[in-house]
Amino acid sequence: MKKWIVFIAVLTTLGAALAGCGSTEAEGETKTVKIGVSGSGVPLWDPIKERAAEEGIDIELVEFADYVRPNLALADGDIDLNAFQTVSYFDAFIEEHDLDLEPIGTTLIAPMGVYSEKYEDLSNIPEGSAIALPKEATNMGRALLLLEKAGLIGLPEDFDGNGSLEKVEENPKNLELTPVVAAQTPRVLPDVAASVINNGVAVEAGFVPVEDAVFIEGDTATPYINIIAARADEADKEAYQKIVEIYQTEETAEHIRETYNDSLIPTFVSLEKIGW
Repeated sequence: MKKWIVFIAVLTTLGAALAGCGSTEAEGETKTVKIGVSGSGVPLWDPIKERAAEEGIDIELVEFADYVRPNLALADGDIDLNAFQTVSYFDAFIEEHDLDLEPIGTTLIAPMGVYSEKYEDLSNIPEGSAIALPKEATNMGRALLLLEKAGLIGLPEDFDGNGSLEKVEENPKNLELTPVVAAQTPRVLPDVAASVINNGVAVEAGFVPVEDAVFIEGDTATPYINIIAARADEADKEAYQKIVEIYQTEETAEHIRETYNDSLIPTFVSLEKIGW
């Protein structure tokens, strides 16, 4: 009986020792982090993946073709992080779907702009002129805010960002605000005084937003800053925070500017600034 007790004790000690060795090896292993992105966002991650690999983090990009699945996949644990959306979209989505997600870092802004073939200064637009803007509610809301910032219209102080022409309180030039499908906003330029065009649509039409727009969003357009998101209970994971740290560097910012021909604005601000 004593021999069995001694034998069991030896096995227990050996097992603990082996477990300790396994734990030490695990700490040095490469950590794989799956990040959900949209297809257009893949190129900007190349240098980030390289630098993360030097830190023992293997970034695996998972591409999504829509703006719904990436948040659901994150909540379900199919991916570890996602990086594809503005904080405004994120806030509305997680509230609507009751998801326990949160931002862990800011990335960039894809600025919406006002374009014109006739006027280089919006203040010169004549009374009664037509202004085209995207008709989809979220895009229209963003467009209205941009037109307000440009001094062309006035909105209520409690404007919630959802677009509706009825929400325009001030229109001193009696401008004809004309909603069109977002993809059509560049095509109507010959027929209007100006058109408000989404970043991606403008780039597809051959524009360089920061050069060609007569008025454009800047990095102060807080609701439209893009983010990296995680599940709330994992937001402080060391590997995730390291990815944010690597992203928010001048090296990454320069890569974004070069890769996207200055059509995207690197924007690294505190989470408090975006309401978190």
